[in-house]
Amino acid sequence: MLNKDTWTITKLSLTTIIAVSSMLSVGSFAQDNEFVEEVVSIGTRGKPRSVSSSPVPVDVLSAEDISKTGTDDLLMQLQGSVPSLNVHLQPISDAASMIRPANLRGLSADATLIFTNGKRRHHASVIAFQGGGVNDGSQGADVSVIPAIALKRVEVLRDGASAQYGSDAIAGVINFVLDDISEGGSLSYKTGEYTEGDGNTTTIAGKYGMPLGQDGFVTTSFQIRQADDTSRSVQRPDCADLVAAGNSAVANPCQIWGAPIVDDDVTFFMNSGVTNSDGSESYMFGNYSERDVDGGFYYRNPDGRDGVFTNPVGDDPYRLVGNIDGNCAYGTGTSQLIDPSDYATRDLIAADTSCFIMNQVAPGGYTPRFLGNITDTSLTIGRRGDITEGFLSGHSYDLSGSVGRNEADFGLNNTVNPSMGPDTPRNFNTGSYIELEKVFNFDLTRQVDSMTVAYGLEWREETFEVISGEEASWKAGKYALQGFNVGSHGFAGFSPDSQGAFTRRSYGLYLDLENQVSDEFLLGGSFRYEDYSSFGDTNDFKLNARYQVSDNLAWRASTSTGFRAPTQGQVNVVNTQTTLVEGELTQAQTLPGFKLGAGQLKPEEATNTSFGLVYDSGDYSLTADFFVIELEDRVALTSNAAPTAAQVAAMGAAGIPSPELIGQVNYFTNDFDTETTGFDIVATYSTVLMGADADISAAWNHTETEVTNSGAVTGAGKVKRLEEGLPEDRMTITIAQTWSDRVSSFVRANMYGEYYAVHADWFGTDADAEWTVDASVSIDLTDNFYLSAGVQNLFDTEALKMDGSAGAVAEDVPGSVLGGIYYETSPYGIDGAFWYVKAGYNF
Repeated sequence: MLNKDTWTITKLSLTTIIAVSSMLSVGSFAQDNEFVEEVVSIGTRGKPRSVSSSPVPVDVLSAEDISKTGTDDLLMQLQGSVPSLNVHLQPISDAASMIRPANLRGLSADATLIFTNGKRRHHASVIAFQGGGVNDGSQGADVSVIPAIALKRVEVLRDGASAQYGSDAIAGVINFVLDDISEGGSLSYKTGEYTEGDGNTTTIAGKYGMPLGQDGFVTTSFQIRQADDTSRSVQRPDCADLVAAGNSAVANPCQIWGAPIVDDDVTFFMNSGVTNSDGSESYMFGNYSERDVDGGFYYRNPDGRDGVFTNPVGDDPYRLVGNIDGNCAYGTGTSQLIDPSDYATRDLIAADTSCFIMNQVAPGGYTPRFLGNITDTSLTIGRRGDITEGFLSGHSYDLSGSVGRNEADFGLNNTVNPSMGPDTPRNFNTGSYIELEKVFNFDLTRQVDSMTVAYGLEWREETFEVISGEEASWKAGKYALQGFNVGSHGFAGFSPDSQGAFTRRSYGLYLDLENQVSDEFLLGGSFRYEDYSSFGDTNDFKLNARYQVSDNLAWRASTSTGFRAPTQGQVNVVNTQTTLVEGELTQAQTLPGFKLGAGQLKPEEATNTSFGLVYDSGDYSLTADFFVIELEDRVALTSNAAPTAAQVAAMGAAGIPSPELIGQVNYFTNDFDTETTGFDIVATYSTVLMGADADISAAWNHTETEVTNSGAVTGAGKVKRLEEGLPEDRMTITIAQTWSDRVSSFVRANMYGEYYAVHADWFGTDADAEWTVDASVSIDLTDNFYLSAGVQNLFDTEALKMDGSAGAVAEDVPGSVLGGIYYETSPYGIDGAFWYVKAGYNF
């Protein structure tokens, strides 16, 4: 388990000690209704410690507690328990709506290292191109595949740990510890929906433990989930105008803001271990997960979408006409400047067999549906024990190998490839991303008097693969030179020139020392050296300390350096996406920087400093930790821009077909620095309240981010979102009560501080702080059967509404020109109250 309070001492720049806390032994606010003194191993490679005696801050959350929040999404469950973690629901955000990023201490999703049973978990294949500012271009792990039913606990290390664990652990580490029961199990059925009557979600989950040998176990678990979509939309004004003008083919609403459909979401986990004849333990764990996601995109207006229905001449749009056989009386492109509102001429063009307009295919316009099939698999096999003979006698060892694979197969329905004209399909298979990672670890630990010495090595191989889509999804049809866009519109398929597998290897060596100098004073240090086949090597260190001032009070502090290696996806990805630029839909192609003549990406580099106190008097505990994270050379996705002549030449030299037809490009580059400061305060108290045993916890996180340096591609808009897009303050107050042997309740109040709310990456405004409340009650009907009911966002707290300044659909009706009602970057979502019931059986 994890310890939450950490004492890591001053700031020193040395480059030779590593891995102090490779399995985090950090003190936690025993969250919710379990205030047991947890023993944790993450954050230190020394002997496991109680959470209150850890030198670094760690939260330990039981699986039972995090599952009381109403949602089945593990990220949302964790957000309610860990105030320093923010998760955004992201409608109309390309692949970011399929694998949603999460932010620990205000940093991007890939700045937090994810473990399963203390072993590094692979990244997702999806890159969040539209990541809400903070997460633009991030490629973190897919945490949503992990169901609460599979877990024993979750350990959250809130401290820089790259010197212990390597790349990505800048904000901290989240370790998902799988359950290890050897008998019995559980089965549950849960269903619920939002107050609006949509988003119906059904979840069936189960777990079963079996003995393996004399002292071993095999624990299997599964979850099956279906979730309907939601809509918090009104009709777009332009769609309403089309309907009023007699266009009966326009849907109502023509564009939907809300959660996507999640279909056939199935996940299976296995965890096993057995004691060998020599006293060592062999272990194996892994998962198979798969789900289908279907979400909405932006609407394409049949009288105003450039490159499809119209073409601009200066600032004015004109009907885009394709010349099928050279005999079209209305010419090609702009030779006949036909106003889109001239419906009589439009109908004459459609009747001319030598002419083509896209209105013949989609008379009411169209709203693409973005589809994804996400498959995630992993397997870890290892052995650990004590060495009793030879030159390593007296050491403990842990030898393991892991492989993880995440594949996203993309599709786009209800759209067109405009360049194919009347021959265009409407549904497309646009290709796949595959992330494959292999990890080998060999760790040794030895106790020398009061000092724990740990050292070892890690070898990793990361492969990012792009598989091209079907030809129609990327083909430049015969109308491409007549002004029609190329590829499946909205998300063009990956072309053969972008296809390929891109591999990088690295190895790391670490040394970790931890010395109990006296009964009161613990001192530790770590040093790690890593070498990457792509960009070279790094050296990182960490120092931490803890001092017991009295029986109840202790101080802790740490200082460290860290890094995040750019992923192979960020280095090599090719993608075409549609974004909104000043209210206009723009289609841009993301290319590797080296194919545009830019330099290679280099690692982000961090310096972490923290200090805090731990007070523990039994029934009452308090921890307070203050931190500063300086992060340099952060990776940014550049803004869309027309390619320069030099970039067109570089694309041609790199083998990109028809570079002269690419209107907008962007790429990843190291472009800005940030400084993040803040504190976490957590208090717990066990008492009797209204005649029932009560465990009360309160937590407050304050995080401020300042962009201290930015380059040419990080503009004022992105800076504002980086600094203000997440709430600076998050608070939770939780009361878990046991009313009798059979009745228990849970209430949590969540406060989200002020933040900068944004709509469609286009415009924004400052939003006030808001509170939401989650509640549940559970009744044991028999010794085995229980029934519970609950609600997330009990009082149906609404996200900030748009006031119509961006174009309301009608007087006093909130909404934007895009049909949204709320600013969708609300930290607690836009869907409102979610009510559920759950029945379960334990055996």
